[in-house]
Amino acid sequence: MKEKPDFHDVNLFRPKKGYMKGEVGIILVILQAWGLLTFGSQFLVWYLAESSHGEGFLTRFTFFNLPFHFWFTGQFLPFWFIILCVIFNIYIDKLTECHSRRRDKSYE
Repeated sequence: MKEKPDFHDVNLFRPKKGYMKGEVGIILVILQAWGLLTFGSQFLVWYLAESSHGEGFLTRFTFFNLPFHFWFTGQFLPFWFIILCVIFNIYIDKLTECHSRRRDKSYE
């Protein structure tokens, strides 16, 4: 007779207490920050357009001799992604250290 495999209940919207709750929380915050700048900047260019060709303040304003929206999308957003990765890793390291100390009482 075959034994049934053990299934693990994992739900991203209702994480278990402890490590998983902190991890899912930081993932959601990082995704929101990424989405806000990535899609919000494009919406802002569209919203501030003064003509049907998309010309507006953000396309006329130059930064490092490039239109601001081009610099923001091509230079700042990849840099923003790296910043978010660093923030995520720092937070996860602190969270892991905190929970490993709770498990391993030999630190005290």
